[in-house]
Formats: sequence, C-alpha cells, structure tokens
Amino acid sequence: MIYLLTSNILQISPEGIIDRYPNSYNHFVLPFVIGISFILVYLFIGLVRILYHLTGEDRIKLLKSLFKPKTAWKNIKDIFCDCLLHTKIWKRKPLLGYMHSAIAFGWFLLIVVGHIEVWLFAPRHLSGLTEGSLYYPIFYRFFIWINPAHETLRGSVFFFIMDFLLLYVLSGIGLAMFKRVRSIALGMRHTTKPSLADRVALYSLWLIFPLRLLAEGFTADLSGGGFLTRPLNWVFRAFFGNELNFLPTWWAYSICLGLFFLAMPFSRYMHILTEPLLILMRNAGLKVRKPRKGFAEAEIYACSSCGLCLDACPMNVQKKNLKYSSVYFIRFLRRHNKRKTREIADKCLMCGKCYALCPVGVNSPAIRRALRETQNNNIKCDYSYLEDASSKSSATLAGKAGGKILYFAGCMSHLTPVIIKSVETILKASGQDYEFMDRNEGICCGRPLMLAGRTEAAQKTIQANSRIIRESGCTTLLVSCPICLKIFKEEYSLNGIEVIHYTQLVDRLIKEGKLKVSKSSSAIVYHDPCELGRGCGIYEEPRNVLSSVAELKKASKERDESICCGYSMGTLTLDEKDKAKIAESSVTSLMAENPDEIVTACPMCYRAIRSKAEVPVKDFAEIVCENIEK
Repeated sequence: MIYLLTSNILQISPEGIIDRYPNSYNHFVLPFVIGISFILVYLFIGLVRILYHLTGEDRIKLLKSLFKPKTAWKNIKDIFCDCLLHTKIWKRKPLLGYMHSAIAFGWFLLIVVGHIEVWLFAPRHLSGLTEGSLYYPIFYRFFIWINPAHETLRGSVFFFIMDFLLLYVLSGIGLAMFKRVRSIALGMRHTTKPSLADRVALYSLWLIFPLRLLAEGFTADLSGGGFLTRPLNWVFRAFFGNELNFLPTWWAYSICLGLFFLAMPFSRYMHILTEPLLILMRNAGLKVRKPRKGFAEAEIYACSSCGLCLDACPMNVQKKNLKYSSVYFIRFLRRHNKRKTREIADKCLMCGKCYALCPVGVNSPAIRRALRETQNNNIKCDYSYLEDASSKSSATLAGKAGGKILYFAGCMSHLTPVIIKSVETILKASGQDYEFMDRNEGICCGRPLMLAGRTEAAQKTIQANSRIIRESGCTTLLVSCPICLKIFKEEYSLNGIEVIHYTQLVDRLIKEGKLKVSKSSSAIVYHDPCELGRGCGIYEEPRNVLSSVAELKKASKERDESICCGYSMGTLTLDEKDKAKIAESSVTSLMAENPDEIVTACPMCYRAIRSKAEVPVKDFAEIVCENIEK
C-alpha cells in the first residue's frame, strides 16, 4: 500500500519506485531549529564571558588540565556520573536519583542511539552536499517513511531500543510530575518555588516526551515502530481510521522542544548545559575569586535549583528561614538582586552542609564569603598590636618546640577550660613532649575574620601566627578547635609541619599503644562538628576512639549530614532565638537512640549543645581522660 502523505515527503518516480529522500525539510522543524540555534548562541556568549573573567593564571590552569590524562579521565567520569547518572542523588535518595537519571541519561541515550540509527539506515543524509542542500534528518521517524530497516533484525532491535528508552524517560517524567504533588514521597520535605521561566521550561519538558510518543505512534506504520509505538499506532487507526493526520503531533513536539531551549537560559534547567563546564573548572583546581564572575558564574548557572539544600540547611527548622537557603541565594545572584543576596549571605551559618549535599557541587559558602569581602573593603583596622604579640610569643617559644608538638588551643578552647585541661592530661599520659603556644596570650587563627569576608585582617593574623609557629621549631601543630584546624590547613603555609586535630592524635596514640584506654558501660552519641567533618573530612578517627571507650550510638543525622549546633561563627546577623532553635534540632537528632551522654569535638558545639541537652554533654578529650587506664 502506498501512503500519499505530503508532496514534499514522498514522491513516486516514473518507474513507480518510491523515493524516500525527495526533500528532507518540513516547516514543523522551525520551532526546534530556532530554539536550538538560540541556546547554542547563548552558550557561546556565556562561555566567552566566563573565560574572559577568569584570571590569566586560571585560564592557563584550565587549559593544561584538559591535556592531563588523570584529570581528563576524572572529567569524563564526573560528567558521566554527576550529569547523566546523578549518582550523588542515587546514594541519598534512590527514587529521586532514578527520576533525574531517567530523564537525563535516558534523553542522552535517545540522542546517541537516534544518531547511530540515522548513520546506519539513512546513508544518504549527507548527500545534500552534492545536490545543493545540506540536511540531517534529526527527526528520523518523520523523514524516513518507508524504510526496509524495520524488516531486518538490526532495524527491529533499534525500534525496540528506542521505544524502551522513550519509556525509560517517560517513567522519570511521571515521577517528576508526582514530585510536584507529593515531594515527600521522593525524600524531599521542601521544594523550591519555580519562576516563570522555570514553569515554561518545566511544562515544556513534561510535554516533550509524551508528544514524541504520540508523534512516533502516529507514524509507526510508515517509518516502523517498536513494542510501544506500534501498538499505539493500531489504537489510533482503530479510532481515527487509516487516514491519520500526524502533522499536528510533530508540530507540537517541535514547539515544546523550541520553547524548552528558549526558556532554558533563564531557568533552573540551564544547569544541564553548564554543569559539565563547572566540572572541568573544578577539576582544574579553580576557586571562587569574585562573587559573580568567572568560576563563581559557572557555579551560579550550574545550580539546578533542585531544593535539596532546603532540607539540608539547619535554618529550615523555622519556615521563615527557608528563604535564606543556598538555592534562593543563587537565584537572587542570577537576578542581580544585591539587597537579597547580601541579606542571605550575612545570615548564613557557613556550616557547609548545602555544599556537602549539593549534587552539582556548587560551593555557595565560598560565593557568600566572596560577597562579604566586597562589603568590608572600606573598613580600616589597626593591626599594630599583632607585631608586638607575635614578637613576644616568638621570643618565648623560639626553638623550644624543636621536634615537639606545639599545642594551639585557640580562642574558643580558652573559653572552655575543661578542653585544655583534658588535652594536656592526654599529652602527659602518653608521654608526648609539647609546648603550649597560646597559654598566656595568643592571636586568633583568623578563621572568623575569613568567614566574615575580612580577608585582609585574616591575612595579618595568619602572618603573625605563621611566624610564631615556624620559629618555635615544632614538627607538629596540634589544635583542639576545628575552626582553627580548617584555616591552618587551607590558608597557612606551614611546609614541613604536620597540622593535626586532637581526635586524630588520640586515635594515633591508641593505635601505637602509647595511650591505654578502657571501655565503660555508658552509651554515647557523637556530634560531628561542621568544620571538622564537612570542613576537613574527619569522621572516622573520633569514632574509632569513642568506640573504644564506650558504646557508640548513632544520631539521626550524622557525618556530612550532621546538623550544625547553630552557634557557628560564620553567621553575622542570625539572632539568638534562631540559633537556639537550631541547637534544639541538633540535640533532637543526637538523641535518636537515647544515649546516656553526648560527645562533641568542638568548643563552640560543646557550649551550644550543652545549653539545650537534658543529658550530660562532654568534650572528646574529656571522655577520653575519664577512661585512661591508670
């Protein structure tokens, strides 16, 4: 049977043979062509803008990284796992992970397999070069009407694969629709409010694949179909007869594709195209330098606005504070809303939980800090006292810590004397030679200043402390405050000097047999301090030690999901009531298995949790001291 469709699709030669490729153009492709052309131009301009705002050093670093085999392999692996499979979401919320990977990876496979199908079964798709016109039948099922490929095994396999992939994507679309109604079923308590551009892109995305199914179903008897589209075609013909008017569905499909691409740059879905760039830049070692330029801009446009940071943010214990989460901070940055972004940046606890749980890896705390730097540049301070304090400490310690441990307690540990006393007890009990860097007076490590965006002031304290540490002759710098640990590791240049937290040292001493401890019958739970866990990746050492001195129970949220104590020095404007609410939430999580005691390894967390807990709260060093074998 010969289907007389449109004159520019099928023609019959004088010999009566159907020409399958008389003209590969139909007006329905225009919306798609306009949309894809717009997004490609937008991407090119955006890429040029981002690269332009990078420093020369960063551009060279990025270029070199592309040719390093190890980095190149990591780039491929991260793009495949993070952009297509969404493995980070899979690990935490499997159903949500399936939804994202079904849409992203399924669509990617449809494109790849579709192109392979064209190359195999439409060998004349480049023949237009010699005929005066260039075309590529990207809408394969429309342009290849009567193709004997579906009569072959290879063709049948491709029809099955394409239908299966389409079903795979549709299952993800179905879950996405359901998430809008009941997000909690997919593991999300809160979702973001979509903007107008988000809605246009979202509804277009929801319609693209159902319309593709309809369009391919209408033409399955002409171009060939699989287990999904062929039965659908039978249903259509049963209801509408053999004279099917299929063009409206192809027009609708093309229009939705065009709308999606036109709305993409102004919506959350821009992350689909910008996330690979972010991965390349991050793996090259680039960091945030400005709050909205260069690497930061790549992070801003790579944010998927998925809303996972809404649940992660410790401030979400009060609904009024949801507006201060990272997703809205990034959104207002994109809109250049300076008042809103500064308000959110100042309120943030800088606990890093949003960054740790972000499936894209957007480091919003670093962007906040960069924004804070722009607000404090005109503040003048007197740093003359640092020179005097540094000189006195250097004179006192010069050469005394040669080959020894230099213990830096830090500001907050001095406000919690039990920590200092316990650390010194452990050092003496294990026979460690040490010097106390700031017993009588000291200089702040600089981390609170850094978090506040006062980079210049922080650098002054860093220089003063660095001089003291180097001149002491120590080989190990021991700290009992995670806040100090993070800045000593990241901002100080202490070549040849090991910087270690007291949880790490105690774990080492026990393993080496230099410190003997006994196990009590009490049940304890450990609270992961933000700067120690998410900030420095120290999770196992404290648990190793605590398991050897007591029965260790679990909190409902721990490790990188641990809830901030609420009294972080990162916030500039969060009021006392809000801090107290967060502390209560942290205690509730810690009491999930009804422990006898709560243990933490941060002086700030110790004070905050102690103020809200109904069970005893102890510092890590304190409970170790209680269980040292005499």
